[in-house]
Amino acid sequence: MNLSSASWRTSSYSSGGGNQCVEVAALTAAVAVRDSKDPEGPVHLFHPAAFRDLLARIKRGDYSG
Repeated sequence: MNLSSASWRTSSYSSGGGNQCVEVAALTAAVAVRDSKDPEGPVHLFHPAAFRDLLARIKRGDYSG
């Protein structure tokens, strides 16, 4: 998938000017996620409903230590 025209966003909670966080890009049929420190590295693609579910679980604390 060509992501060269994707509009990437970094979380406002990111520290260090956005270089220590993940970035997301809303695509037509998916949400792309990448490491802001490695923008040329791997990208994970999520169905929009799966991404919403992931965010809800993170906010609920399902993945905390």
